[in-house]
Order: sequence, then structure tokens, then C-alpha cells
Amino acid sequence: MIIHTQGIVLKSFDFRETSRIATFFTRDRGKIKGILKGIRKDHRKFGSNLDKFSVNDVVYYQSRSSEIHLVSQCDLKAFFFPIRQDLKKTLATTYILELVDAMMPMEESHPEVYELMVNFLTGLETAPDISKLVHIFQIKILLLSGFKPHLDSCLVCGKKITTRARFSSKSGGLICLTCPVQDETTSLVSQGTVASLLFIERNDWTKCLCLGLGEGIRKELKFILNNFLVFHLERRLKSEKFLS
Repeated sequence: MIIHTQGIVLKSFDFRETSRIATFFTRDRGKIKGILKGIRKDHRKFGSNLDKFSVNDVVYYQSRSSEIHLVSQCDLKAFFFPIRQDLKKTLATTYILELVDAMMPMEESHPEVYELMVNFLTGLETAPDISKLVHIFQIKILLLSGFKPHLDSCLVCGKKITTRARFSSKSGGLICLTCPVQDETTSLVSQGTVASLLFIERNDWTKCLCLGLGEGIRKELKFILNNFLVFHLERRLKSEKFLS
């Protein structure tokens, strides 16, 4: 079967003497792997160099016996040059690519995640606030991938939380201060941080960009989101250490 879709390059590597294997996150087919035969021998054969986080029109022959498909056409659509000129933006994007690669399964359609990635890349080209975009992306991909933390009420007693609480990475959500708990993964979070998490979950990308995040909320978001992702992915992402 011949598939025509649009994909963002997550990563690629040389294969044998003339070819490359690339992992794309596509609009219609989710995460796929493809081999581009002869791309290193004749650069005119394809309209793309497979640069990370570039958007490409991709045509491939779907393999029935392997997860690696044969890419017959790959044409560059968007390069995001302003991101590549900024080291901090490039590092943030590298983290996003690694996060998507780690969280998303092979060949399952997730058009919402593809749209989220495009929104992130488009927004990052001009946005001065890099960390806010990263946090918005983290929260939304947790929601879309089924790893959404429980934020509406206490996981132990079920009561609605209206003040400070504890966030448990192990249990996957909030625990009120009155409930006893023995959990080394818990950390205190403010009411403002909880409200910010819920706002980002419940609103679209454009509205989330208008959300103001104070320094205290940013620190709490960075701590709980990174630790929550590490706990559920069971490893730290290599690019995480480069985030400011």
C-alpha cells in the first residue's frame, strides 16, 4: 500500500553506505520509521535532508513484514529556521522530539499530537518565553497520551482541593494536606500551580499562550512535570538536562 502523509522528523541515522533511516511523527499514521535508499549518494533524489523537526511531505510503501517502510518521496515543507538560529530554542525542541518519541507508540494515529507539535514549533519561532511553551506542551501531551494526572480532587479522600496540596508522581495526582500518606514521590504545590495545570488542560493552545506564569509556579511546574514524566517513562530523557 502506498501512503501519502505529512510528517515531522524526530530523528534519523545513517544506514549502510548510501541510505538513512528516519523516524517521523505523521499527521495521519502516528510515529513511523522509514528508509530512504540512496539519499546520501544522490541528494537530488529527495527534496529533504531529514533535518530534525522539519516538516515533510512523505510518500512511502507500507511494509507488511517490518516496522521500517520504504520512503519513495520526502519533500521539505517547513524548516523553522528561526528556531535553529537560537540555541535555547533548539534544545527545547530537541527535548520535545525526544518526549514524543518516548511517549507515543508506533503506528497509532494521533492527529491531535501532530497538531500540538506544529503549534509548538510555529509558536516557538517568535515566542520569547520558551519555558512556558515547554510546560504547555508537557501538560497537553500527558492529556492526549492518556497519562493525565488527577487534579480535580484528592486521590485519598475524594474531596475537592482548594488550597495547597501534595502532588504524587507515584499515585498520579493530588493528595490533600489532611490525608496521611507515605509516598517519597510527593511534593508540595500551590493553588496557583494547580489552577495553571487545569487551565492548560481545559483550553486550546492559543488561550494557553495568554496564561501568565509567575516564577514560583514555573519552578513547581518544572519540578512536578519532569519528575512525573521520569516516573512513568522509567527513565530520564537525555535532553532534559539542557532545559533551563
